[in-house]
Amino acid sequence: MNAKQDLRIAPLKEVVSPEEWAVRVDLAACYRLVAEFGWSDLVFTHITARVPGTDDQFLINPYGMLFDEITASSLVKIDIAGNKIEDSPFPVNPAGFTIHSAVHSARHDAQCVLHTHSLNGVAVSAQKDGVLPISQQSIFVLSSLGYHAYEGVALRDDEKPRLVQDLGDRTYLMLRNHGLLTVGPSIADAFLFMYVFEAACTIQVRAQAGGSELTRIDPRIIAGAQQQAKTVTKGLGGALAWPGLLRKLDRIDPSYRT
Repeated sequence: MNAKQDLRIAPLKEVVSPEEWAVRVDLAACYRLVAEFGWSDLVFTHITARVPGTDDQFLINPYGMLFDEITASSLVKIDIAGNKIEDSPFPVNPAGFTIHSAVHSARHDAQCVLHTHSLNGVAVSAQKDGVLPISQQSIFVLSSLGYHAYEGVALRDDEKPRLVQDLGDRTYLMLRNHGLLTVGPSIADAFLFMYVFEAACTIQVRAQAGGSELTRIDPRIIAGAQQQAKTVTKGLGGALAWPGLLRKLDRIDPSYRT
């Protein structure tokens, strides 16, 4: 997308299936929410979602659009290699899909992969001990957290096996010196997991800034955190908060739905 290109986008609601349209709306909403909560890094991270009924088709942001500009129709459909498979006036950053393609290929349960470079997330990713067990939010993260060592900007395919191994079957992945990643069986779940991840990192940075000795949570509590999370969300996961988040976006700017 060059500087002269406007953002008038052909509507796709009547072109794609109702199932794909629903995912497009949710994914556009997720991008808007990431911007609203201050986790975006201009245009340099990605959130991807699998196209319903497929194993090798995904939706990703049009490269160069800010997250608060993204709409359901502007999302670009790509294959597992990051190539566009339908005509779109917008470019895609194939290099940016390196991490996502690795996760989607290995984790067929991951309908959504959400990656951020938030300031607090990167700050904690640079700390040797990573996420500390010092908040209620941290126990949920620590119950399903992996770490991946920094290997430079994620451009090389040979990094993918190590990234997949470090994630394993977990929900949260801390990319050392880089940022945060969550996977979820839905877009709503991936967003909720990132909200908790980001909150744990923000609390940690603030607690450390206080200068006092930190109180750590008993490891036995962390062991039961996943079951506690299911109780708190009534077994609905991200779906419990998602309708309210969409109402929030609708009050701010409902254009993500177009």
